[in-house]
Amino acid sequence: MELHQLRYFVAVAQTESFSRAAELCHVSQPSLSQQIAKLEKQLGRKLFDRLSRGVALTDAGHTLLESATVILNNIEDTEKRLRDTNDLQDARLSIGAIPTIAPYLLPQHLQTYLKEFPEVELTVQEDVTQNLISAMISGEVDIALMALPLEDDRIATKELFNEPLLVALPPDHALGKRRTIKTDQLQNERFIVLGDMHCLGEQVLSFCRVNNYSSRIGCRSAQIATIQKLILSGLGISLLPQMALPAEPPEDGSTPIYRELTGQQPVRTIVAAWHRHRYLSLAARRFLEVLQGTPMPE
Repeated sequence: MELHQLRYFVAVAQTESFSRAAELCHVSQPSLSQQIAKLEKQLGRKLFDRLSRGVALTDAGHTLLESATVILNNIEDTEKRLRDTNDLQDARLSIGAIPTIAPYLLPQHLQTYLKEFPEVELTVQEDVTQNLISAMISGEVDIALMALPLEDDRIATKELFNEPLLVALPPDHALGKRRTIKTDQLQNERFIVLGDMHCLGEQVLSFCRVNNYSSRIGCRSAQIATIQKLILSGLGISLLPQMALPAEPPEDGSTPIYRELTGQQPVRTIVAAWHRHRYLSLAARRFLEVLQGTPMPE
């Protein structure tokens, strides 16, 4: 077995497509297919079942994938260790963040980081939790800002802070006259929530299920900004993270008003996450230090 064969094999396994794997590996499809066939001949085992709409791993393929991934990760980690220098010259760092965190925390963290380490080449990927986990496992993302829970033993986390979820209301809503709101006062309200792909959306849905509000979910959206606009239009209320509040709320009714829930207030835990078994570069460790030293926005 040769390293380029293992790389081609893993790419096909991950994409479930010879053509997409060839694009990912920057080789022609015939060349990649030839190397996979050569690998299968060397091992005396069929690694993929060729299907009409792609490929699927055989039992032998699953066995090889586990070992090949470890081998390639070890080689990549070794290269990172050897390239790592104390001055961070030519260092690269790929940062991920979920959409309900990225616009609120990333700008200030990146500004602080680049001011101290301007030589680091940064890339940013904003995506939902599951896609970011896959990106960390594949090595596309070094470190990510996310919210618990993360149900993958390969991902290590460092807790940054706990953030309350607040009730977001139209400016003229009757409950806006109260400083705090009781859970049972939301019984007849229509909720607007994020889609199921968002961990915050699932958290709010869980809150609605526990309190028997599920039948009152009137709208779903993919972005917090859209939910805020829908609230202003009088289509419902929502639970939104504290960091979504404007730094200085305007008095002209152009943003929702936010109130705390009394009793067991819903919160989410914000963490920095990375691959537990991959080498965390110096550039990534320095970014983690910045994350730990920057407080949650007021």
